[in-house]
Amino acid sequence: MWTPETTDMKLKIVLEPSAEGGFTAYVPTLPGCISEGETTDDAMANIREAVEFYLAPIDDDLAGREGLEVHELVV
Repeated sequence: MWTPETTDMKLKIVLEPSAEGGFTAYVPTLPGCISEGETTDDAMANIREAVEFYLAPIDDDLAGREGLEVHELVV
């Protein structure tokens, strides 16, 4: 399972100026992983947090579901 402590992962981040000001950041390879910030530094810090939440383990959400199998895939 990937965690920030175990390995590095390189992701492309797209930053776009927002019409309201600031920047929108998204990760094309992680659908729905979007954040924003007033500056590019803020947007990058916020998208880092969004990626960490996006990739967080979901074992607790799956606990207790009968017949469910959970496997790990290393890429």
